[in-house]
Order: sequence, then C-alpha cells, then structure tokens
Amino acid sequence: MTGSSGRDAAPYLAIVGATGTGKSDLAVETALRLGERGVRAEIIGADAMQLYRGMDIGTAKLSDEARRGVPHHMVDVLDVTQEATVAWYQPRARAVIDAVQSRGAVPILVGGSGLYVSSVLYDFVFPGRDARLRARLEAQAESFGVAPLLERLRSLDPVTAGRVDPANVRRVVRALEVAELRQQNHGAVLPERPALWRPAIVWGLRVHRRRLVDRLDARVERMWMAGLVDEVRELLARGLDRGVTASRAIGYAQAAAQVRGEATQQEAIAETQRLTRRYARRQVSWFTRYPEIEWLDAEAGDGSDEPALAALDRLPW
Repeated sequence: MTGSSGRDAAPYLAIVGATGTGKSDLAVETALRLGERGVRAEIIGADAMQLYRGMDIGTAKLSDEARRGVPHHMVDVLDVTQEATVAWYQPRARAVIDAVQSRGAVPILVGGSGLYVSSVLYDFVFPGRDARLRARLEAQAESFGVAPLLERLRSLDPVTAGRVDPANVRRVVRALEVAELRQQNHGAVLPERPALWRPAIVWGLRVHRRRLVDRLDARVERMWMAGLVDEVRELLARGLDRGVTASRAIGYAQAAAQVRGEATQQEAIAETQRLTRRYARRQVSWFTRYPEIEWLDAEAGDGSDEPALAALDRLPW
C-alpha cells in the first residue's frame, strides 16, 4: 500500500450517515476486525464539532477506552475559540490519509459533517473569499435578518438556496458570498457529479426513521444526565461564547442558554432534540446524493448480526 496521491492509489474506507446511527462504533469495530486479518487501520474524524478539545459529551465523542487502541486523527485538535472551516480541514485530513497509507495502514474516514466528508472524498475546489463582502452580508443579516439574504441567494443560486439551512446564518452568508463571487467570475463550487479525489469505499449507515428519532431524543436526554451542562460551564470559562463555530453547536448553544438562565433545562433539552432531528434529516438528504454510497442497516430486525458488520467480509483487505 502506498501513499500515492494519484488515481491509482490504494482505496480507503469512508463511513458516513446521520448522527446517532453508530458510525464511530462501526469504525472501531471495522479497524479491529481488519487487525485480526493482519491489516492495520486508523480512523480520521470528519465531525466538525469533534475537532474541539473539551466538547465531548455533546458530540458523543468516543472515550479513550471506547477507541480500544485504534488510533484516531482529526479529533481534539482545536480550542473552542478557534474557527473550524472546511478549507482548514480538507488539506489536513487528506495529509493524514496520505500518512496512514504510507505506513501501510488503511484509513477509515468517519463522520456526519457532510461538507467536511465531501471535501475529502471529492475533487473539491474552494471558492474565494472576500472579507469586505462577508462583512457587508453579516451586517445585513444583523440589521434585517436572514430572509433578505435568502431571497438574494435564491435569485443567484436556487439549488444552493434549497440546500442551505435557513436557520444557520453563517452558512447562508457564506453561500451568498460564494454566489456573488461566482457572479463576478471568481472562485468555483463542487460540481453536481464530482470525481473522487482518491479511490474510496463509501458506506452509509442508516436506521429506520422512527427508530432514529427515538434514539436521538434519548441520546439528548442522556447527554444532560451525563453532565453536559457542567461541561458547557467549563467551556464557557475557556471562551466558548467567543468561538464562531463551537458556540453554535447543537446542544452546546442550548446548554449555554440554560447556564445563563435564558432557558429552563426542559426547554434546552426539547430544543436540542428538535434541532438534532432536523440535522439528521439534512444529513440523510446530503449523503443520499453520493453515487458511490452503499447503504448499510445499523440494526437487524431479527436479532441477527448487524448487516453493517456483515459488510466487512466484502472489504478488499
């Protein structure tokens, strides 16, 4: 196995899907099963919020014990005051994949942050940036709300407007910045049918929608029971409220509101559950567009081995 960056490089495995489907556990189990075959594997995280040190409970980050000795990369690499961007993430994650393959090991990319996953999987060229334009758009959003920006985005790029989360002002501003720059013949975007950056096997882990909703709601409640509010108090002392990306993370923003007395615990939990369910729907929609994806059921109705584990027999290693 080589670290070649060409199209003939050895493949790697990507495990994607909605939050709460068990991607991290499957990645660890896959690495262990490969180890039993004499093949070393290492995991590369593709979760925007697991990049942050100290954001553990609310991101369902695996503990050292749960990682079971499998090396993990691109996890716990940023302070909460630093901004996570796809443009920052992509070259670092790809460099890790190169390094893992150069060691004769199999990289396993795992996560549910669609844009981050796509930036690694595909020939993804980033649009340019214009600080003045961004500042102007942010000022407009602050003064008039996000609705006028969305309307402008629909006129310039209706496809992107239909995909962007209208509640995520930062994403709307960035999408409109890209659309306006493209109108000025600057920058580029991910094509509808992008080519793979490197040969990859892509697994999508899924759970029946009703069952997933139940799992997500229960997981949010467990996060509060596990001490998410105390975790957020510590992070606020380390500057969480100054973090452009980290402060907006689902669960953390709601727990912070509870700490500040702006929401009751019941309200914070209910809002986190609502936003998590919506995020999961968007993740499924995002990954459904991947032409290479093989969907695996995380649960079997007859009590037999999980279908996802059965897929391990089809791996080329």
